[in-house]
Amino acid sequence: MKNVTPAEPTAARRSHLPGMLAVTAVALTVGTVGLDIRNGGVEVPSGAELDPGWTVALIGLAQVLPGVLLLRRLPRHSVAWVLTVSGLVWVLDGFAAGWATYAIYVSPGTPGASAAHWFYTRFGATLLLGLPLLILLFPDGRLPVARLWRRLSVISLALTALLPTVFMVVPQAVLTRYLALPLPPEIARLAFDPFSVELPYGFWPPILKIAYSGIVVSLVVPFAVMVHRYRVADPDRRAQIRWLMWAALVDMFVLLLGYMLPSELSVAMLGLAIALTSSAVVVAVTKYRLYGIDRLLSATALYGILAALVILVDIVVFTAVGTVLDERNAALAALAIVAAVYIPLRTWLMRVVRRLVRGSREDPYATVSTLAKRLELATDPDEQLIAVARTLADAFRLSYVRVEIERPRGRRSVVEYGSPRGPSVSLPVAYRAELVGRLVLCRTDLTERDQQLLGDLVRQAAAAARASELSTDLQRIRAQLVVAREEERRRLRRDLHDGLGPNLGAVALRIETARNLTRTSPAEAERILDQTAAEVATVMADIRQIVHDLRPPALDELGLLRAVRQQADRFRPSGLEVVVTGDEALGVLPAAVEVAAYRIVSEALANVVRHACASRCDIALSVNEGVLDVLVRDDGAGIGVDVIAGVGMFSLRERAAELGGDCEIICPADGGTLVRARLPLEQAAEVVDVS
Repeated sequence: MKNVTPAEPTAARRSHLPGMLAVTAVALTVGTVGLDIRNGGVEVPSGAELDPGWTVALIGLAQVLPGVLLLRRLPRHSVAWVLTVSGLVWVLDGFAAGWATYAIYVSPGTPGASAAHWFYTRFGATLLLGLPLLILLFPDGRLPVARLWRRLSVISLALTALLPTVFMVVPQAVLTRYLALPLPPEIARLAFDPFSVELPYGFWPPILKIAYSGIVVSLVVPFAVMVHRYRVADPDRRAQIRWLMWAALVDMFVLLLGYMLPSELSVAMLGLAIALTSSAVVVAVTKYRLYGIDRLLSATALYGILAALVILVDIVVFTAVGTVLDERNAALAALAIVAAVYIPLRTWLMRVVRRLVRGSREDPYATVSTLAKRLELATDPDEQLIAVARTLADAFRLSYVRVEIERPRGRRSVVEYGSPRGPSVSLPVAYRAELVGRLVLCRTDLTERDQQLLGDLVRQAAAAARASELSTDLQRIRAQLVVAREEERRRLRRDLHDGLGPNLGAVALRIETARNLTRTSPAEAERILDQTAAEVATVMADIRQIVHDLRPPALDELGLLRAVRQQADRFRPSGLEVVVTGDEALGVLPAAVEVAAYRIVSEALANVVRHACASRCDIALSVNEGVLDVLVRDDGAGIGVDVIAGVGMFSLRERAAELGGDCEIICPADGGTLVRARLPLEQAAEVVDVS
């Protein structure tokens, strides 16, 4: 036999409770409709304040059924209980109206007349609590967290509950005198005051005035709370609140339309509005297709405004032209005016509404144009990224945008716009098939089309930022070139003035001295000439060094490959085996590339001898797809992880970067050190041609 714990029956009853509530509401509604049909032939005095109950019951049923669906999904959610209980009170109120009419006017003496009339006219005031309480608890079922807004919410609910409370305890005589509405005799004979509090009449008017004023507060405070919730909400919560905004918009259009219809139809329109509101609450709380609200909201606003304008045109035409034309011609005139303005007005309104709801992403051209203008006004790369973040936030209604772009030389630029709230999504930013950064947005409902537009905008921004960066680098390089040229001229001047000049002057003096001693002391003259020859040799060596520093002569005499081999021969006496390989037909390379490759190899070889403790070094030169590859690899100890890059390593990278290339220094897994430089030939050739 299966053991049943005490909690299981309770859980089972809870699971059946929503269905029982729904069945009860439907049964009461059916009973109300039956009572109204039975009461149909009876004339009820206006002072009795008894209206047909089926309309009230249907309005309640429109709340109960969505509330029950929400209860089955979220049985502990406060919004679900407010919706369900409020709907049940509406249904009971409608049933009470029907029963009171039946018991008083159709079948006098039927039990329950007094209780039904009291429930409808007094307890029915509690219906005022449903909507404010629903708004204050929407969408998470809790009052606002902020202390100020929570206190305002409690005060608002207290003021809203004041009128129903007063209605239940105020004596009927006081209420009749205050409202100046005498009751029919058959109503006056009923026992109205089961909970009345007997106090002097002067006490009640101020209380009633305050209670009626509380109705205004019950509408203003919940609206302000909803605005506050929307401002501080994350994207999901904002989408939930937009569902309630959509319901309010629909209610407004439906109620306006109801004023133009007969009273029976206007009540039906009210029931439709409440049903739509309840359904919107269910969708928002359950988050079912949550972000479909954007298109729904814009479409509702668009067609609601269009419908209102069409009705306005009809009214104006019939009013202005109806005195001149008959009804048929006036209708045709209204139809012609509507047909002429409908399509362009619809297009314009759709653009305006979508821009208000979804931002400027609905018009990609306008978004791109705005971005281009802001980028044009920006003066540096960081300002350009700020312009990008601001444009994206405006276009996609984003609360937070973070743009990260990788800069040359390993730097990164990060720009933030807004404050992060809620979940975020990270999108890659690519430029020329290369990942150059990422984009972080506090929004997760982006469609594929939105992501494509985002990618296009950010790629343009990355290109603009990269162009600005390159322009800045160009100015910096130009300044460096000017400084380098002047430094080189200064060095040449110093070498010529301080070195060659004095040496040549000394040679000239010695030659003059030797010539004067030729006749008197030939031996001394010969000794002076020998010293002069040695000094001339020193001068020649200085000249060769200056020429070598400008451009190694071996490059012009031997070519790059043989010049590198000659340079390698100088390191072999140190015990290092150097092997140089390369295509003998490297061809005529740009002079700048030859010098850079030669210097990189020389510096790398010097580093191998000084630091690597290697026995072998391999050098390879090759041209692939317009790029000169320079590889220098040794079998030494490698570079330690704690070694800080020195001037030599920086010089290698700088020489490659000057030509638009790159140089990497790595330590392979099998040992040693690998220096690889890639020097583009075309850019170097253009530099040479320009110079």
